Amino acid sequence: MTALLETALEKATRNVPVAAPGDTAGEVRAAIAGRTFECAEDVAVLEGEILRGVLPIEHLLAAEAARPLESIMDADPPRIVGGCDQEAVAWRMIERGQASVAVVDAEGRFGGLISPHAMVSALLAEHDESLARLGGYLAGSRRARQAAQENVTRRLWHRLPWLIVGLAGAMLSVAIVSGFERELNAEVLLAFFLPAVIYMADAVGTQTEAILIRAMSAGVTVRSVFVRELATGAILGGLVGTTFLVFALVTFGDSDIALAVAVALFASCSIASVIAMILPWALAKAGRDPAFGAGPLATVIQDLLSIVVYFAVATAIAV
Repeated sequence: MTALLETALEKATRNVPVAAPGDTAGEVRAAIAGRTFECAEDVAVLEGEILRGVLPIEHLLAAEAARPLESIMDADPPRIVGGCDQEAVAWRMIERGQASVAVVDAEGRFGGLISPHAMVSALLAEHDESLARLGGYLAGSRRARQAAQENVTRRLWHRLPWLIVGLAGAMLSVAIVSGFERELNAEVLLAFFLPAVIYMADAVGTQTEAILIRAMSAGVTVRSVFVRELATGAILGGLVGTTFLVFALVTFGDSDIALAVAVALFASCSIASVIAMILPWALAKAGRDPAFGAGPLATVIQDLLSIVVYFAVATAIAV
């Protein structure tokens, strides 16, 4: 995803109020009076090229004239290393309640401040891009328009590889189901619930995948959401399984089949949550856009595993 986003450094400007830690509030106010800046919400406090702190302009205006900046500045402001995704930058700004965010390099050298106006424009562009992804486009509104107007050859090139993956998965699912022919002949009722197990696992996995991709784009780590999403998937699987247990008992009166479906739903929904978290993370690590590639791959893998889990549980319980 980072290849598709503008970097934090590109949004930063050095045309901001700058002062040294030992400068007094009165000296800085006099120095910046009558000047125009691209971003004047904060004063960047530098020692040479190294960022030592950030002072909000309202604190500068309220400070006594003789007070040095080092006594009133934020000595540990949120800093973004150049190259971070702009959505991660916005997340840090909101998290710390800052008007602007400083951008530095790996050695702490000042690269500029990102203004609120710059971040709003960036987030509007990201919103446009996110809607384009959700609509099934490649990425971004510009590419979305290109995708809508491209020729047949390009359309096939963009769609066929993922469809081939899905086709291979469909062929493999047929082979897996045919391997349980004896169980289906012994208990034909098993076939009735197979589509439900596959669909519910896909639905839970899709929700988890959407939440994870959105979290990654905002700078939230996979580790910080993994346990909660795993627990959520297991609880959802338990609730769905319990509901189907009651439905199967009331409708067909077969307790073994009902129990097998309930256990299979719990297991497949839990597994789908894990897959939906691992795939976007792996694609992002590989430099691919998880919003575009994770869906087709996750669907194929979830479907195959759901079939295997369902028949394995059904064989152990109901057949």
